[in-house]
Amino acid sequence: MMRIIFLFFLLLSISDVALNQNPDVYVNSKFLNKLSKERSYSDLKKKIVSDFKGIPSGKWGEFVKGVDEDLDTKDKIIAFTFDACGGKKGNGYDKELIDFLHQEKIPATLFISGKWIDSQFENFLILSRDSLFEIENHGLNHRPCSIDGESAYGIRGTSDIEDAFDEIEANARKIEAITGYKPRYYRSATAYIDEACAALAARLGMTTVSYQVLSGDAVPLTPESVIEKNVINNIKPGAVIIMHFNHPEWNTREAMQKIVPILRQRGYTFARLKDFKLKEVKIKEKTIVESVTNVKAQSSKVK
Repeated sequence: MMRIIFLFFLLLSISDVALNQNPDVYVNSKFLNKLSKERSYSDLKKKIVSDFKGIPSGKWGEFVKGVDEDLDTKDKIIAFTFDACGGKKGNGYDKELIDFLHQEKIPATLFISGKWIDSQFENFLILSRDSLFEIENHGLNHRPCSIDGESAYGIRGTSDIEDAFDEIEANARKIEAITGYKPRYYRSATAYIDEACAALAARLGMTTVSYQVLSGDAVPLTPESVIEKNVINNIKPGAVIIMHFNHPEWNTREAMQKIVPILRQRGYTFARLKDFKLKEVKIKEKTIVESVTNVKAQSSKVK
């Protein structure tokens, strides 16, 4: 019993230290610069770059090999996921939406970028302490993840393997350094990613997550009735819904106030991603990344 009590207070003290550190230390540019000087980070980066050298990007999109899109369940359980993108036009905080989730006791997964953390550090700390929510990785600088600079919705993706590595791993370590929890899931900015980056995320211990239901709330000022219809008309057991909580001026909360009662009336309950196994996007044909990876594996055996 004494050992349990000791461990409890030890963990509590570690948590308090992490949550009270100077936010300036974690600003993206400073934090990445610090990481680059750490042996564990630089060695891992070199190994990843070496292992992925020569592997083509593969397919590009929201639903490619290595990406999961829904919960592995036949029960009427769904997962609301909310992104916080960050950046010049994406640093807001929809507190009324978060308060609504609390009021209705709706667990949710929050995908958060390093940029948003920089602008909303105190709110990030509050959310990270909240057991109703699960904090996951939305990229350091909120860039679509590509090894050759693909773009999506006018946002230029990461330029190469090194850049993609920093986008994924640096934000995971940033979240871990602040909260003590390292993300297990990753969603690329705009949800667009190529096969190589999905494989890279997996190598780093993170599952890339897309969605099954697109709410449409990312389009500025989409009417709440449209968001409601997008969700209700496409819902099914195990669905992962993508929404946002960094734009209080949009209609996400208003739509949720209509969506939740309807889903409950239909017998649905809600879960975080970590509460269930996920199902991978179904890809029938062999992918480029698989082919090249298998060839390299066979070559290494011959050597």
